[in-house]
Amino acid sequence: MRTFESYPCWIVAVSNLLSVAIYLAGAYILYQLGVIWPVIYLIYIGWLEIRLMKKSCVYCYYFGKQCAFGKGKISSLLFKKESGRTPNRNKAGWKEIIPNLLVSAVPLIVGVVLLILKFNWLLLAVTVLLLLLTSLGNGFVRGLLACKFCKQKEDCVITKS
Repeated sequence: MRTFESYPCWIVAVSNLLSVAIYLAGAYILYQLGVIWPVIYLIYIGWLEIRLMKKSCVYCYYFGKQCAFGKGKISSLLFKKESGRTPNRNKAGWKEIIPNLLVSAVPLIVGVVLLILKFNWLLLAVTVLLLLLTSLGNGFVRGLLACKFCKQKEDCVITKS
């Protein structure tokens, strides 16, 4: 199967636009609770991104290169390359999975609760959009653009968490 040595810029752009759209939709939903909640949410996402680069990207083939998500180059600016395989690569448990699931799950739950308490068409649209971006959007990006052409798909923590 064909793989990329360095991903085309358009794939990086699509991958990151999807992530930004998910983050903004989640932040908008949480904003309905008050201004502090989207701030906490976006700080949490920043922490997750740094954690991923520090614990996974440093072991990746694309470290210092243009991966499908743009993290290979960024992580090389922040961290030192590690040798060998990603530790516990096949043992992604709930401890690794739940923090990533919360990025979409919390805003979706909040959106549904708020819609039950006080219906709002815009909130409904953003909640449905978040659900579609998280499920179909991620499936499209990971299945057809990113993981399909990855040199390191067997050792990837991004797809296992």
